[in-house]
Amino acid sequence: MDAWWVNAIAGFGVGTVVGITGVGGGALMTPILVLLFGVAPASAIGTDLWFAAITKSVGGFVHHSRGTVDREVLKLLCLGSLPASLATLAWLHLSNASQLKSGLLMSALGAVLLLTAVAMVFKKRVQAVGLKLRTVSPVDFKRWQPALTVVAGAVLGLLVTLTSIGAGALGAVMLVYLYPFRMTPSRLVGTDIVHAIPLTIVAGTGHLLLGNVDLVLLSTLLIGSIPGIIIGSHLSTRMPEGLLRPAIAALLVVAGLKLLHV
Repeated sequence: MDAWWVNAIAGFGVGTVVGITGVGGGALMTPILVLLFGVAPASAIGTDLWFAAITKSVGGFVHHSRGTVDREVLKLLCLGSLPASLATLAWLHLSNASQLKSGLLMSALGAVLLLTAVAMVFKKRVQAVGLKLRTVSPVDFKRWQPALTVVAGAVLGLLVTLTSIGAGALGAVMLVYLYPFRMTPSRLVGTDIVHAIPLTIVAGTGHLLLGNVDLVLLSTLLIGSIPGIIIGSHLSTRMPEGLLRPAIAALLVVAGLKLLHV
């Protein structure tokens, strides 16, 4: 099988999963590029950011048309994530941190993958904590919601810019904790996907300027991912994404340990 078709099939699979669950843009594609395709970590991160930006733009359009995007929460997330991404890119440029050795990048990717897997597994428990706090102290909880949402966005901006991972799974866990009643499953996926679009565009542009994007590889991945996320986004309100999450989390653990050389 030609590499072109391998890339397209990988893109289709990841795109479909992202459309259904909102998870997998970076968490699945970056380890696939590094571990299976042998792409250098820095190039994998930069390429994956643009892969996620373009793929999720298509999925975001579908979710927007279906009314599954919470615009107020989206604005608060962007207030934190976009400045954090720009600050991280400035640090990468000014400190030459973009030239980090592959081993360090592999370790960072592995650690964030394991964190993402843990977040996916304990998502319902985190939501239960949020529900309890929201019920017991509703006034205080709602008072802190906007500020904490901005902080959550900033954390995502930092992690996504450094590793291309976190916008989906980690973002979802933060949102179900902060908005335990407001975030229905389909609205959670839609808001998560749409928030990732400006964030990955900003981070991806910075990595493009740093020379970390393989445009040929990107184009072949998109051939599969665009139809994949369209299909997945339409299935998101029909398919119980809880069936996919344990399998994805298990894959992330394996990939994370492999990247950490455990």
